[in-house]
Amino acid sequence: QVRLVESGGGLVQSGGSLRLPCAAPGISVNSNAMGWFRRAPGKEREWVAGISRGGAANYADDVKCRFTISRDNAENTVYLQMNSLKPEDTGVYYCKTNLASDLRVEYWGKGTLVTVSS
Repeated sequence: QVRLVESGGGLVQSGGSLRLPCAAPGISVNSNAMGWFRRAPGKEREWVAGISRGGAANYADDVKCRFTISRDNAENTVYLQMNSLKPEDTGVYYCKTNLASDLRVEYWGKGTLVTVSS
């Protein structure tokens, strides 16, 4: 059974850093494109970053140069390293994948809360 399990959220001051792991039992993170999304309070969920099966990373404009998505194939985990955090980065962060074998099938984690204080 596929599960995505995020962790690493918490309270951090503006300018600080957090690293969010997304463990993915049931799938292989290097065989499926993986992504991070977030939902800020009162806003729609938005895409933050993604990593392709080939390892190419892409970022939303407002996190580019501050966030880094990566994966550890041995640990079967995708990471989101967040630096220079701003209060507007506050939100629930979700990990997501679409199965390479059937892109119509998607899985979401339950999310982890990141709060950035000013």
